[in-house]
Amino acid sequence: MRQVPAVALLLLLLLLRFGTQEAEALIACGSPRMLNRMVGGQDALEGEWPWQVSIQRNGSHFCGGSLITERWVLTAAHCFSNTSETSLYQVLLGVRQLVKPGPHAMYARVKRVKSNPLYQGMASSADVALVELEAPVTFNNYILPVCVPDPSVVFETGMNCWVAGWGSPSEQDHLPNPRILQKLAVPIIDTPKCNLLYSKDSESSFQPKTIKDDMLCAGFAEGKKDACKGDSGGPLVCLVGQSWLQAGVISWGEGCARQNRPGVYIRVTSHHNWIHRIIPELQFQRASSGGQKRDPRGQQPLSRNFAPFLAAHAILLVLMALLTFL
Repeated sequence: MRQVPAVALLLLLLLLRFGTQEAEALIACGSPRMLNRMVGGQDALEGEWPWQVSIQRNGSHFCGGSLITERWVLTAAHCFSNTSETSLYQVLLGVRQLVKPGPHAMYARVKRVKSNPLYQGMASSADVALVELEAPVTFNNYILPVCVPDPSVVFETGMNCWVAGWGSPSEQDHLPNPRILQKLAVPIIDTPKCNLLYSKDSESSFQPKTIKDDMLCAGFAEGKKDACKGDSGGPLVCLVGQSWLQAGVISWGEGCARQNRPGVYIRVTSHHNWIHRIIPELQFQRASSGGQKRDPRGQQPLSRNFAPFLAAHAILLVLMALLTFL
């Protein structure tokens, strides 16, 4: 009986490694597979927002977040007053409801939390944080990453986007059991109009809040529909082409769904460099020459996506040749 030489076994292991990595890499971000109460929101469908996560402290939900790679979650800096006590936190993925979350639920332990060093407190700029999980998660129909846009992507005024979360349905109430994920469509509001809205009916003794350059407003001047307490850190996502891109991170607002007080989000594109420094392997989604036109699956150019396939194919050919001559 012929023995397989060590070099052949090594090549086989390399082939399996390339195959596994490429299977992970080819999973398109921002593409839910399962498409068949925030204030004024409605129940989300199972698997509709597979990047949505619940960040929990001592087992209780307190903030939302979005899965952007198999190891990293994007959320708001104000969710973490203490980033060193990681043992207090866990991340719940793959669920639609928080009570009896079901068979697709996965709990992940937190390795570290990186808050943007420019963040200076509530309603300030740079209210973003990255949460690294202790172990990479396995993508499936209920756990998938959202696409992260690079600065070439522009989210136009009036564009209808979506926000989701397990936060309170009003300033006074809690989301009733089984605490089903709520979703809400909100249009983007341009910054001058948002500053004008926040200047209306302001307390005379208080300086009106200013919408900074790295902030984005979305919602309704008349109020009635908005994110609320417990939604913080969750994603504002917009459908560009056939993929969902994260435009913002839920940051702050005055109350919930009040008139002339739309929700304020941190622009993800404004913090591209900071995110890239911490996660250099993250593939950011660029805008194509058409502004909104992109590859239908939101993937990188073929030359980048298929390089590992070509390498694996070459290894397979060498392995077959070796085995033939044994």
